[in-house]
Amino acid sequence: MSERVEALVIGAGPAGLMAAEVLAGQGARVVVAEAMPTPARKFLMAGKSGLNLTKDEPFTQFAAHYGGSAPVLRTPPGYLQNEEIGPEAVMAWARGLGVELFTGSTGRVFPVGMKASPLLRAWLARLAAMGIELRTRWRWTGFQGEGWRFEMPGGVEVLAPRAAVLALGGASWPRLGSDAAWVPWLAGRGVAVVPFRPANMGFRIAWSAQMARHFGQAVKGVALHVAGRVSRGEWVVTAEGVEGGGIYEVSAAIRDGAEAFVDLAPDLDAEELARRFARAPAKLSVGNRLRRVLGDPVRAALLMEWGRPLPAEPERLAARAKALHLQHQGAMGIERAISSAGGIAAEGLADTLELKALPGVFAAGEMLDWEAPTGGYLLTGCLATGRLAGRGAAAYLAAARR
Repeated sequence: MSERVEALVIGAGPAGLMAAEVLAGQGARVVVAEAMPTPARKFLMAGKSGLNLTKDEPFTQFAAHYGGSAPVLRTPPGYLQNEEIGPEAVMAWARGLGVELFTGSTGRVFPVGMKASPLLRAWLARLAAMGIELRTRWRWTGFQGEGWRFEMPGGVEVLAPRAAVLALGGASWPRLGSDAAWVPWLAGRGVAVVPFRPANMGFRIAWSAQMARHFGQAVKGVALHVAGRVSRGEWVVTAEGVEGGGIYEVSAAIRDGAEAFVDLAPDLDAEELARRFARAPAKLSVGNRLRRVLGDPVRAALLMEWGRPLPAEPERLAARAKALHLQHQGAMGIERAISSAGGIAAEGLADTLELKALPGVFAAGEMLDWEAPTGGYLLTGCLATGRLAGRGAAAYLAAARR
């Protein structure tokens, strides 16, 4: 027999937990089912080097970083204003959990303690106090008739919810639970799903042997120009290629075919850079001359790697250093990408994130067809869609009671 529950949330990442909080706040009795032994594993992993909650910038500017078909920061008619699901809302929510925040020089917002675990502990305590029941090691394995079938250590259970929110993640980092196993189950019920692709990923590069000494080193003080966008963030040279925040910021355009050019001296114009190349002592080796002018061995190595044959004239050498073609062999695989593009298409979603093919079922987070760069945009998008789906599910339950 099926166990009847009022509101079921599948997935205990940020989107699912936010949906559960909103539902419980509207008086619903909520069960959260999570396949992993503990909740929010990807959230904790992302926060190991400092939890970037959001970015403190105007809402319109912030929302412009989102791509894909699904609505992320678009507020449905009759709902709260846009700012209620953007950076200001995320900061207010975190402070409401007793977490002190600070804003870095780039506008990125972090907890003062930098770590994700204190915020998650405070959040889980609040959810438990609201009466939300968290069931871990409950893996959804598809539909059984009109019920939802779960495998857990004690066997198999079937739940019959009045409303459900799906927050199962996309297809990146499958070892942490986001394996996209849900795609055929929803597609079989008529839900349109855009194929998944890697997002916020690195790119494979067949380095020459001379680059091996630089593996693991950060590339700093450069600018990446891609399809009219500029990224000044740091990135890292690895044995497989290049990755890191500066790459991720423009990775979607590179993945989709745009060429990338590196400015190795973005704070100098071409004329000044040419003068510095001309003044470098001729007795120095080529490598030492480049290091002397560019001020960094990694930047010099990149110029020798991607700029050969190097022009002898200072003006042409400066031009090459100011627009160095990033030569890659394609994006790294989705299994090691920070996030994924693709998912449930907008055409299958109501404004409330209800699945048109499955009334009473809502979806949130990376299950939806959207993508955004790192830097606070990803987490804000997950929290925002979790809030919208939770509000939609609460409204659906309220209408059913009338």
